[in-house]
Amino acid sequence: MRQQSSLARFLASAAVTAMLAASLGGCKTMSDITGSITSSKAEASPDADPRRAIEVYGERYRANSKDADAALRYGQALRAAGQRSQAVAVLEQATIAHPGNKALLAAYGRALADNGNFKQAFDVLSRAHSPENPDWRILSVQGTTLDQLGRHDEARRYYASALKIVPDEPSVLSNLGMSYVLSKDLPKAEENLRRAYGNAKADTRVRQNLGLVVGLQGRFAEAESIVKADLPAEEAAANAAYLKQMLSRKDGPRGGTGAVPVAALNRPD
Repeated sequence: MRQQSSLARFLASAAVTAMLAASLGGCKTMSDITGSITSSKAEASPDADPRRAIEVYGERYRANSKDADAALRYGQALRAAGQRSQAVAVLEQATIAHPGNKALLAAYGRALADNGNFKQAFDVLSRAHSPENPDWRILSVQGTTLDQLGRHDEARRYYASALKIVPDEPSVLSNLGMSYVLSKDLPKAEENLRRAYGNAKADTRVRQNLGLVVGLQGRFAEAESIVKADLPAEEAAANAAYLKQMLSRKDGPRGGTGAVPVAALNRPD
């Protein structure tokens, strides 16, 4: 029981922040590439390398800071490289210059969420789409910001709205599952993560999250079988080591918020 409690606290402090950057969509960016684009043109794109993207788009942005596309791509490149506060600064200025640009608002909201500014992120994201034309990706990430603010019931209404647009979308189901982890309803978390895991688009992080939730309920052998199933030996071993590390952890992370690799399905970010 003590182990389960400490792990729940660990997840509460780490999980939702990690999934924010993985769930929200808008314009296609360097993190959208999932292997389906294999042309030489795609391989040559600076988007394939965040450091190269920072160099290319940063130069464009400095040449004309009013260029909305340059600001968007530069901000996205900074986010992909983990330069969160810089991304916030660039995208904030871009939204001031282009207040009606919904792609910029969505990117700015994502950057704020990455940086831990959850209330402000929620407010900005609310301006990035409209009730008449809702974006399920933004709805899903608005849910994650509400979860980080402890407003779990409200968060789940946003997930429900997203699922009305894209039923059984695994990224939304994964966020919903982690919402239930945060409120320590592990059976409900498992139910939603199993739905996400059953979708062909689910990536290995859904598998790991499901394994964690099963392990948190004391079913350790089953948890290990989940994280290792149908994977190459090297990846299966890495997943099993990850699971053991998380389940043996006695304290939450000190200062870090990205330790739990939560679902990044199709990388629509």
